[in-house]
Amino acid sequence: MNEKTSDLKKEEIQLAEVQLYKNFNNIMSNKIRVLVSKKDDPKIVNQFLNVIELAIYKREIKDMSFNIHVYDNNLSLNEYIKNNLEPGTVFFGPISTENTKGLNQFCNDGVLFFSFSSERSLANDCVFLINFFPYNEIKTIFEYLPDDSNVAVIYPENTYGYKINETIDALSQNSNSVIVNRASYKENLEDIRSAIKELGKYELRKFELNRQKKLLALKKDEKSKQRLKRLERFTTTNNYDFTHVLIADYGIRLLQVAPLLAYYDIDPNIVRFVGTGAWDDTAFFNEPSLQNAIFPGVEYNKRDSLVSEYKAFYDEDLMRVSTLPYDLVGLLAYLINNQYRLKDFYSLVDNKNLKFDGVDGNFYFRNNLIERELGILQINKGQALKIN
Repeated sequence: MNEKTSDLKKEEIQLAEVQLYKNFNNIMSNKIRVLVSKKDDPKIVNQFLNVIELAIYKREIKDMSFNIHVYDNNLSLNEYIKNNLEPGTVFFGPISTENTKGLNQFCNDGVLFFSFSSERSLANDCVFLINFFPYNEIKTIFEYLPDDSNVAVIYPENTYGYKINETIDALSQNSNSVIVNRASYKENLEDIRSAIKELGKYELRKFELNRQKKLLALKKDEKSKQRLKRLERFTTTNNYDFTHVLIADYGIRLLQVAPLLAYYDIDPNIVRFVGTGAWDDTAFFNEPSLQNAIFPGVEYNKRDSLVSEYKAFYDEDLMRVSTLPYDLVGLLAYLINNQYRLKDFYSLVDNKNLKFDGVDGNFYFRNNLIERELGILQINKGQALKIN
């Protein structure tokens, strides 16, 4: 390469850096572009749009507009984005993982994307992810568990179960708790009984109890007779290898799995049942086998007002995920009202000591992923109250 060509290359690099700085120096636009796919779940889309409207009303947001764009596929989405790449533009969405892939190709144009995808690997550059992430939840659990806890894990053979299992593997390596056993079951629950027996070593404990009963039956002293009478009430011993069982499931399956654990003598009064943030649903709070069980989350009273007002305005129940866009609207209103430039925003989210107040608790960003300050909630008589 001759000297003239070399100088030309340096000049191109310098021009690129100047342009990049110029793009990132723009004030964040108050015209938010909401991205909605025709393939997105209609109920989720409807609630997200309702929540945006309610957030604007409740927070008395002025001088901000939300322009909704409905697209057919990735091709039409990218075409729309290319036509709206004015530096400082904020895109509210996409909702799905599929439509979030590849968005970082637009980052040098000085735009921001706030996607609701659950795929953590897509968080980079100008793509920020807003969701309930199992990593955040499982980390909170392991930080709470007493030192030297022995944990068993049972999970469904589906995307959610595999994700929780993978996250547990990653986090347990640096924990004082030990994973001592795990079992999985088919999504349709056809093999759930055998999975629970395997997890709790049911047959082994049953064999051991019967052995103790036979030995006591041979003895004639009063103490042995009393102990035998006491053991007759049980079908297995309570010699568990674990102190906690993490049940990585939710919905109707949870209401079937938890009672079966108790049925096969994994006693919730002895072994603590532990869940994920997906347990944050009043449908589970009266289940007898889940009383005193714990899971990571934020107390209901934080979002009580929003849930009540949403019901009053739209005559339907607020879905758990619909708190996400509400908190995002609040964050964007703060940034835009204070005339944040793009580079100011990046400095802000890099500040690990700064937290934003939301209906799902204080939140912040780490590596472009939203994280929350979660507590440990304990289920008790129809409620889930913070205990730590």
